[in-house]
Amino acid sequence: MRVLFIGDGHESSTSSHRAKAFLRLGYEVMQLDPLRAFAARLRGNAGRFHYHTGYTLLRGAVLDWLRKEIGVGPTFDLCWVDGGEMLGANSVRLLRERCGSAILFNHDDPTGQRDWRRFYTLRSAISSYHRCAVVRSFNVDEFKAYGAQDVVRVYRTYDEVAHAAPAGHAPIGERFRSDVCFIGANYKGENRDYFLANLIDRGLKLAIWGDHWERSPVWKKLEPFHRGGNLTGSEYVDAIRGAKACLGLLAARNRDEHTTRSMEIPYAGGVLCAQRTPEHTGLYNEGSEALFWSNFEECYLAASRLVSDDALRTRIRERGMERVRKNCVGNESMIAKVVGPLSC
Repeated sequence: MRVLFIGDGHESSTSSHRAKAFLRLGYEVMQLDPLRAFAARLRGNAGRFHYHTGYTLLRGAVLDWLRKEIGVGPTFDLCWVDGGEMLGANSVRLLRERCGSAILFNHDDPTGQRDWRRFYTLRSAISSYHRCAVVRSFNVDEFKAYGAQDVVRVYRTYDEVAHAAPAGHAPIGERFRSDVCFIGANYKGENRDYFLANLIDRGLKLAIWGDHWERSPVWKKLEPFHRGGNLTGSEYVDAIRGAKACLGLLAARNRDEHTTRSMEIPYAGGVLCAQRTPEHTGLYNEGSEALFWSNFEECYLAASRLVSDDALRTRIRERGMERVRKNCVGNESMIAKVVGPLSC
């Protein structure tokens, strides 16, 4: 089968990982990246303008670009749109004409308030897709309220290849070894910076990776523990498996009950120490496959236990790796569920 895959083509992006998962499943894939195609228009102030106006002024240009890219040549059996924030209803209808069906997968929260303006164009096109896949239970009814024809609820995913730990217990460089690790950005309004600063005050030795931490009012306290920006590839995997505890912080304004880290950390051989939610406790047995917490004090105690107790840490690491595979939350399994029968 031939798949037209529309999504971020950056080598390290989660979207690119899913395109490669289609290849591993035996599909022939043509990938188009609207972010790359319109990169010149999305820089600086112009890019911020389009982002905050939901790309409405680019709809016509995106439609013309799609016509040029797929207007001639062989047809496709399926179109998978990964993200979809720049595609309006006319673009989706064109994709259905050329591909028979078009599926939208978006692991953000397009119907939530945090990024409401960003996803204006996407929401206007929901009713034009053959099927939509979402990662929040409440997104199902919200998408249906926008006219979605068919909505499938899935979990966020790890990638079977990109996030796999190297075989043979390969050594981990000192740069990626830590007691407690957090990998992620500092988001305005989420207070992640103060939370981590308080853990530092209590004596935990943190390794913080990610963007925008220098914007924090407590940056001076965080700076000695900040090891670099966004991690990708083998460095991302090494930072996970090199930590005694990997924190899983959720974005409340994004209505998260789990994140991609919830899957990637155990799969890569890390020890998940995350906020307690119904979804997290449904994915892993608390105390044996992951440790969970509901407040700062619980987080401090859980992370401290993992740092000091080698046997507990080894047990959770091994059982977490086993459980996440049983959960069938890899890219290949998710695609199989959305496109056809679940193969896992």
